[in-house]
Amino acid sequence: MPVQDDRAVYSIGAVARMLDVPTSTLRAWEERYGVVTPHRSGGSQRLYSRGQVEQLRYIKEQMDSGMSAADSHRLLAQELQAGQLPATPGGEDAARKPLVLIAERDKYAARLAEYFLRTEGCEVAIALNATHAKLYFDERAPDLVLIDLLISGGAGFRLLADFGSQGSAQLVAVSAIDSADEALHLGAAAFMRKPVEPLILVSTIRDLLGTSALVRPRHRRFATS
Repeated sequence: MPVQDDRAVYSIGAVARMLDVPTSTLRAWEERYGVVTPHRSGGSQRLYSRGQVEQLRYIKEQMDSGMSAADSHRLLAQELQAGQLPATPGGEDAARKPLVLIAERDKYAARLAEYFLRTEGCEVAIALNATHAKLYFDERAPDLVLIDLLISGGAGFRLLADFGSQGSAQLVAVSAIDSADEALHLGAAAFMRKPVEPLILVSTIRDLLGTSALVRPRHRRFATS
């Protein structure tokens, strides 16, 4: 699958969960080898693009095959220097039907996101205010919540903190203003600035749910070298 966009949206915690690599290992790789260097938000939070997640997955696969961390990074650097990007493998679980809760103040944006997510095989619930979002979250236990931080006059920040404290769902924050630092601090796995392109939204959600080709089955954890 070609990468549709290379915006930095994923937190280091989200990347660690997607690839089953400890955050401490990701930091060590960055500091020691400097091949995959995440972007930094205004508050110095690490943010990874989808392309960088693919590169880290490539490193993990080389280490799975017995290669050292140093040699894996060296091989990736050579591929990137040659203008070659690691290929994304195929093979998805098409039967999985995760539930996505959309907490969105804009009804049109919510319906558009719903259309694309249902096309991708997700179940979708929509809440157009913070009160309904909380009720849906408590009653239906979604796998992922897409939260407009400005819903109900900015109540999305409170929802993010509340849902994040429970740790039962992946959280994606969107906003028309740059709120990446606060969103990540409150527990968002990814942040995207509105307007969000539907295909980018879908690929981000599928990555976080583990239903995309970018996310491989979990293997053993790694040492940093």
